[in-house]
Amino acid sequence: MSELGYQGTERPGDNAGAFNAQAFLIQQFINRMNIGTLVRVQKVTNSGDLSPVGFVDVLPLVNQLAGDDSPVPHAVVHELVYFRLQGGGDAVILDPKVGDIGIAVFADRDISSVKAAKGAANPGSGRRNDMADGMYFGGVLNGTPTQYVRFSSTGVEVVSPTKITLKAPVTQIDSALIALNGNIVQTAGTGTGTATLVGPVNVANDVTAGTISLQNHRTSGVQTGGGISGVPVP
Repeated sequence: MSELGYQGTERPGDNAGAFNAQAFLIQQFINRMNIGTLVRVQKVTNSGDLSPVGFVDVLPLVNQLAGDDSPVPHAVVHELVYFRLQGGGDAVILDPKVGDIGIAVFADRDISSVKAAKGAANPGSGRRNDMADGMYFGGVLNGTPTQYVRFSSTGVEVVSPTKITLKAPVTQIDSALIALNGNIVQTAGTGTGTATLVGPVNVANDVTAGTISLQNHRTSGVQTGGGISGVPVP
């Protein structure tokens, strides 16, 4: 038993000859190497805001085992860089959230100097395959999303329980048919607020300009007659 109360991993046969002892020693060094594992996010520096890529604190989910196979949980690993799909100034901002499960991979050298410089640098120390030099890629084993972009055989679906905002100097939609289910509100915004339509325009119900109804409007002071008005002058 160790001073911490955990049983060591050495077995009786590991001392049976020089070869077994050396093999046990080599295996202990190999066991210290970290390659990759599943982790749960404990803390995130960003929360969907427009900012550079941040960092996450994660908890490795695969427990360590003592010599008697009793579990030895990991401690939280701090400030792992996380992946964002980005090319230059173009990006999909989808920051991890606390509770997410993802994949952490660990560099074979100390990457702390590169993280600080955001460029080429010497290793910050002599450590190798250490959890401190991890990088987070999310997410796996997570639940059903409520806000998403879905690609399926029926098309592309963009769903939000709150609001979808498009911002651009010009927004163009090329489609043979545009079906709008719901109310339409057009405001001036940063422009003049002019709406231009190339007809014909078919309206199933009434059209109101200000307080004047197209269907129910009546003009007073007009003398009835049998003639038909002419074609409007452009």
